[in-house]
Amino acid sequence: MKPKLVLILLISLALAGGAGWYISRTLAAQGASMTAPSKQSAEHPTVQIVNGETVVIVRPAIQRASHIAVSPLAAVTERSYISAYATVIDLQPLYDLHDRRATAKADLDALTGQAAASRAQYERSRVLFADDRNISQKSLQDARSAMQADEAKLQSARAALAGLDATLRQQFGDALANAAAAPASALFERLQSGRAAVLRVTLPASGGDTAPVEIAVQLPDGQPVQAHRLSASALADPAVQGSPWLYVTERMLPAGLHTSANVSMSDHTVSGLLIPAQAVVWYGGQTWAYVRTSPDRFTRRYVSSDDERDQGFVVTSGFRAGEQIVTQGAQLLLSEELKPQGIATACKDPPECDD
Repeated sequence: MKPKLVLILLISLALAGGAGWYISRTLAAQGASMTAPSKQSAEHPTVQIVNGETVVIVRPAIQRASHIAVSPLAAVTERSYISAYATVIDLQPLYDLHDRRATAKADLDALTGQAAASRAQYERSRVLFADDRNISQKSLQDARSAMQADEAKLQSARAALAGLDATLRQQFGDALANAAAAPASALFERLQSGRAAVLRVTLPASGGDTAPVEIAVQLPDGQPVQAHRLSASALADPAVQGSPWLYVTERMLPAGLHTSANVSMSDHTVSGLLIPAQAVVWYGGQTWAYVRTSPDRFTRRYVSSDDERDQGFVVTSGFRAGEQIVTQGAQLLLSEELKPQGIATACKDPPECDD
């Protein structure tokens, strides 16, 4: 019986050893399969919520491969801008007044010559009458009457022309009135040919008696166009309180168009941080920018669009000088943030996670 027991014992030991080997190999394979996805997931960007802020985690190697670039925010001090109400005015009344003035000026020139001729004729008749009555008294009286009638017509023509000039200044200001009255005006020619437009811009009444020489007018397509100051406007917009000024832009715009203008306030400056235009992304109808808070973490922050410049946006809150803002790859970070995925939660203050 002993040899048989020994044989059974050896077989049992062999089976137990084989089972142990199989179990250890199976567990090792399962551990490897669980470790690989974890390692792989660590290679790709992930999203977390940290103290209420969404944080995109991107390893430095992936940042380099994705060409994500950052630059420090710097403080800037620039002139402040305000938004002013602007309307493209209809210039057809200006053209009508110009034509009427041209006719009145022609009449004045003709009557000036006629009055000069009748006065000369009267002077000749007076000399002849005084020289031993070489003409009759009736002829002298007729010459005097003709001279007086022509001078009355001349005075009437002068008054008509002065009235048209006054109407021009009252409705369109000095600059446009002078352009309409000049024999040859480059400004009036551009307006008539449709290569320019005139806007009435209402500035704050506190701005004083002066207005900026140049302003930027916002067009319906979102593109700004420069406008040059002409003169103060004698007519105001009844719907807007302020100081009206006339500006001309070297671009045809439809009459009656209502828009806005960015006006520089030379006596006011604003200090803030300049968010470069290339750093701004649009999401939910608002402007945002990403800040790198650590070597592998990026946070999206709201950018106020109240003070927009050609180079970007000047902000006074939400950012600090020296922070690293993403100037290249911000759209890539936004796409990664919005990609559906399991979002982990981390809190610096654990009780806040109990809600």
